[in-house]
Amino acid sequence: MPFLELDTNLPAGRVPAGLEKRLCAAAAAILGKPEDVSVGLGAPGWGKSRVNATVRPGLAMAVNGSTEPCAQLLVSSIGVVGTAEENRGHSARLFEFLTKELGLDQDRCVGAGRGPSWTAAPPGDSDPTSMPLLKIIMRFLPLEPWQIGKKGTVVTFL
Repeated sequence: MPFLELDTNLPAGRVPAGLEKRLCAAAAAILGKPEDVSVGLGAPGWGKSRVNATVRPGLAMAVNGSTEPCAQLLVSSIGVVGTAEENRGHSARLFEFLTKELGLDQDRCVGAGRGPSWTAAPPGDSDPTSMPLLKIIMRFLPLEPWQIGKKGTVVTFL
C-alpha cells in the first residue's frame, strides 16, 4: 500500500488535472504494486485502494534556498523502498514521470540520485559543485505493517 505525497510550488493552474490518478498508475507500475481504484467511503469495494497519492500545488517552498519551480515527492511503502538499489531505479523512473507531467526541463533538473534519465551537470561540466539547482527531490520511507491503520486495525492484523 504505497503512499505518495507530491508537494510543489507550481500554481494549481500549472499542475495538470488528474495528476494524482496518473501518479497512482505510474507508481503502481514502477513499484510493482497493484493500483486498484480508489472509491469513496461506503461505496462497493471501499478500502480496496492500494496506491494512494496526494498532490499539493501552490505551496510556499524553497529547495536549496531557491524558490524556483520545484517539487518534493515522498514515497512511503511496505517492502519496496528499503534499499539503495531499489530506490535508485524508482527515483529515475519517478523523476522521468514528474518532469514530463509538470513540464520541467530535464536539463535543468536534478533528482536525489542518479540514473540513466538524470542530468547531473551541464553538458561538458563534470564538476559536481556546479550542478544545477535541485528542482525535484524525492524521499523514500520504508514502512512496516504496524505503521498503517486500516479498517479499524493495522495492516499487521489484516
